Amino acid sequence: MPMTIESIIERLGGADNAARLTGVGTEAIRKWRQARAIPAKHWPVILRHAGLSLADLQPDRASDPAETTMPQPQVPTPAVVCADTPPDGATAVLVLADGTSLWGRGFGAQTTPDGAAIGELCFSTGLTGYQETLTDPSFAGQIITFTFPHIGNVGANPEDDEAARVAARGLVVKQDLTEPANWRAAEGLDAWLAERGVPGICGVDTRAITLRIRDGGPQTAILAYPADGAFDLAALRARAAAWPGLEGMDLAREVTCGEAYAWRDGVWHWPSGSDTPSPPAARRRVVAVDYGAKRNILRCLTSAGCDVTVVPATATAEEILAHGPEGVFLSNGPGDPAATAEYAVPAIRGVLAAGKPVFGICLGHQLLAQALGARTYKLARGHRGANQPVKDLTTGKVEITSQNHGFAVDEASLPADVRVTHTSLFDGSNEGIASDRYPAFSVQYHPEASPGPSDSHYLFDRFVALIDRSNQTV
Repeated sequence: MPMTIESIIERLGGADNAARLTGVGTEAIRKWRQARAIPAKHWPVILRHAGLSLADLQPDRASDPAETTMPQPQVPTPAVVCADTPPDGATAVLVLADGTSLWGRGFGAQTTPDGAAIGELCFSTGLTGYQETLTDPSFAGQIITFTFPHIGNVGANPEDDEAARVAARGLVVKQDLTEPANWRAAEGLDAWLAERGVPGICGVDTRAITLRIRDGGPQTAILAYPADGAFDLAALRARAAAWPGLEGMDLAREVTCGEAYAWRDGVWHWPSGSDTPSPPAARRRVVAVDYGAKRNILRCLTSAGCDVTVVPATATAEEILAHGPEGVFLSNGPGDPAATAEYAVPAIRGVLAAGKPVFGICLGHQLLAQALGARTYKLARGHRGANQPVKDLTTGKVEITSQNHGFAVDEASLPADVRVTHTSLFDGSNEGIASDRYPAFSVQYHPEASPGPSDSHYLFDRFVALIDRSNQTV
């Protein structure tokens, strides 16, 4: 007789251990209980660890007493259009590596036969800040699906760009782009994307895409919006299947600055503009290593009391230290941290050996962890959006954070002199570390937000305080 879901979870050692064994978060375990079923992809692991048979795992709602007292409605998985010919009105297609074709209406830049946008398909849960998201260099190599259906209503303007160009390779939304209705809008999102060579597709089932990524992990996709309306699905599927994916890919080199430069703008205060920096005598000299830095990160450093010099991702320790920094900031960025680590980790270790305070975020967090002796791994589905809950273990407070990463630090690989400081309340993955040996700390998320909440701005002040303490001991 099939076992109840609760009995299976108990056989696995409880919800936390079941989540660890199957590689999911505790939220997924809650959904097992709610659905009275376990996805078949987890059955091999469960059979191995719980000593059960296949018959034990077959759904049997009558055997679950909770079903008789609290019936749970079954939510159908949205259908995905897989036709090999364009439906009426379709002008664009999103082709997944598994051969699935999602037809819709194109917007933004039209593509050539050889120029369809290809990358890792991901989803972002943010409700606002689509322009900031699209220009975040951390999205290099990715096609973004927004789970929020209304995109375009704010329009676009030069002040909200987080980098000089759009990093994302394509955009997927549910509804037709909304016309801008904001006093700051300089142009509509459609025209803004077209000017920057980025294609988009609307009219597709973004919920189906999100569920597919949630349950099956990230997948390569290719987005075609041809001017002539001709689709070669066989060629598109072949290209999607052949793309190697982000693991092993160093993208920081593609988005970093070409040479060192000074940054002096502070954070924005609408409608007056940016902060006026304090007198130079009161400021700390900081070198920011640009693995794909967002502009608002640099603004936050300036407003926290730093004179910022930005250097390329490939800068050596000697090149960084030649600027005479009192502190070194390691920025966010795209790609596999293990690939970028080949040149970044030696530089970071040189900075640590020199006793300079270090603060890292996102990719910078992962690279600092590797420099301290830890490892990183690819998450099953990544964290992207401006509503990610994180607990600061130092203060016990919970922050709502802005995140964009597909890799994470393996806490089990942290050396004894590195502490965990922050943890994700979504899946328990690592969100922050601090070294007991060096004046160095980092977080996995984006404390500058843009888009997102300002809960984590205190981290820039914490960095400045670390610099001041270090200066006092010299």
